[in-house]
Amino acid sequence: MNLRHFPAIAVTGLVLACGGDTVQETPSAEDAAVTESAPSADAAATTIGASTLIDPNDAGRDALLAVEGLDEASVDALIAGRPYADMLEVDAILAEHLDEGGRELVYASVWKPIDLNAASGDEILLIPGVGERMEHEFEEYRPYRAMAEFHREIGKYVDEAEVRRLAMYVELR
Repeated sequence: MNLRHFPAIAVTGLVLACGGDTVQETPSAEDAAVTESAPSADAAATTIGASTLIDPNDAGRDALLAVEGLDEASVDALIAGRPYADMLEVDAILAEHLDEGGRELVYASVWKPIDLNAASGDEILLIPGVGERMEHEFEEYRPYRAMAEFHREIGKYVDEAEVRRLAMYVELR
């Protein structure tokens, strides 16, 4: 399949649905004729790769220092506080170094996935962009038996791209 014919959002959904996190395609001579303004599979791969979240339990110091919003002191505190059982523990450490807006910026890149069926409301509210209404919707449909159920139910309230973004922050254990 030639992925350059699909918008980046469709490629993202296809790759994530298949369990992947990158898209690789070797362009043919015919593909080389495509104008520079057309979206490419490589652009989709960059978008997908940039959306990958770093687990605070596993990330190296250099990877954490590269995260917008983190400085040496906050990175050292994160590393010293390992292992983390949940995001509330991560948030408690970062709250000593960053205000709420700073932590939300960091959580766009650094996150330990939360269990959809067990996470507290406070933990769900740490997900960037999630307010009390969406937190209620997350909890209303419990227990989730599969991620497809999460996509279907939360998709009643937000578009497909936002459901995919939210799904990066959660898991079923």
